[in-house]
Amino acid sequence: MKTVIVAGLMVLGLASCATYNLNDGERLALYQAHAGAPVLRIDYRTPIGWTRVDDQHVALDMRPSERWLLTLSGPCLRWDSGAQALVLEPIGGMVLSKFDLVRTPGSGVSCRIEEIRPIDVQGFRVAEQALIDKR
Repeated sequence: MKTVIVAGLMVLGLASCATYNLNDGERLALYQAHAGAPVLRIDYRTPIGWTRVDDQHVALDMRPSERWLLTLSGPCLRWDSGAQALVLEPIGGMVLSKFDLVRTPGSGVSCRIEEIRPIDVQGFRVAEQALIDKR
């Protein structure tokens, strides 16, 4: 089993994405509004970053135009630790829903990925900017 760490490149996602100013419910609604149908697996390449959506959802950025919404099995990640990395444990170059796990370093608890949904990144960014402009 190969363990891969998605490191502090989260800053890239946060710099280009003001969703961190939204509350968890608003942030999740924005992601879900731009998420496609669930898929069983995605090809795994080294991600460029990740964003905490809420305690049970993570947005995983594989490329600037490729983002996935991962629904986790529960609020089992220790977000309060301020972890700058997310550990994925994919097998065979793919991330599989209902099988693969994620965790933050320093946490002894892993969460199973329950669902993987593609995000319409362009549509997401337009809607996000509209929310920012309203504020």
